[in-house]
Amino acid sequence: MKAGRLAGAMRRGLSALALVMAVQGGPAATAQAEPIKVKAGHLVALDMAPLFVAKESGCFAQYNLDVETVFFANPGDNNAALAGGAIDFSTNPFTLPFFAANSGVPIKVISAAGGWGVMEVVAQKETGLTTMADIKAYIAAGKPKLKIATLQGDTLELILTREFAKLGIDPAQTEFVYFNDLLAMVEAFRAGQVEILSHIKPYTSEMVVSRGATVLTTNASTWSPTTPNTVVSVLDKTLAERPEVVKAYLEGLICAAKIINETPDKAVELLTKGTYFRVPPEVLLASFKSAPAPISFTPDLEAIQSVVSDLSALGYIKGDAKAADIFDLTTITALEK
Repeated sequence: MKAGRLAGAMRRGLSALALVMAVQGGPAATAQAEPIKVKAGHLVALDMAPLFVAKESGCFAQYNLDVETVFFANPGDNNAALAGGAIDFSTNPFTLPFFAANSGVPIKVISAAGGWGVMEVVAQKETGLTTMADIKAYIAAGKPKLKIATLQGDTLELILTREFAKLGIDPAQTEFVYFNDLLAMVEAFRAGQVEILSHIKPYTSEMVVSRGATVLTTNASTWSPTTPNTVVSVLDKTLAERPEVVKAYLEGLICAAKIINETPDKAVELLTKGTYFRVPPEVLLASFKSAPAPISFTPDLEAIQSVVSDLSALGYIKGDAKAADIFDLTTITALEK
């Protein structure tokens, strides 16, 4: 047999074999690419629920991702891990990418983490405070300084300074107690060591349910309905060289958001598979149901820039990085159309 005829026969034979294997459910029918392994750093806020639900529900697997979640107790360590390449994706307060950019880290923010109105300022029931304006009256009455638990140079501090500026309150008339551990802040409030807690759902929700705490304001009302608490960031290199991985990751988050928005009970059930939130299921469900709007991922850049300007005015940011420089929302806006 001539070489050309032999090659043709071999091709026909291989095609026939592939067809038989496909019909019989053999390797030709089931072969798939190995899942792409990525690491995602996170804290413990409610708007990180899409990350956890995407992992537990199979949303990430649906887009051929094998995501390892990596917990950080404070935002700075999360930032450092991304800068050093220890993780591929970082979910962190939206101020942290600005710190990174001004330190020379080639960072890009690709979306909000997922969830609005997540930041809340709550007061102990015993204070009698029900609004931020009540703080001004409390100070005018000459009462002892209110102790307020927060994170320094973080959105949790800036929500306070913005509200104080609106009301004409000098922050020095209160006592900001700075923490570097989100869970330690909650314990301080639970123990009665501070009167006010600037924190995040579901932990503020638990204080409302278990201690009768009062919500004084939220980031949705202080800034805008779609000002985020946290955002998802990657290094420039990841966005440039692995755009398909970035897209798959965001698709996984959108898939998870659909579960939370449409079936919050199912989302809570999925979240109990891991030790993501140290609150009872009923508190977690209440946190989802009290959200001011369904989960989506395109943030309000103008509001973010205004908050960063506050950060600069307080002296926490020395550089000139702007939201327009470090936010690349091209992929998420295309996916959310």
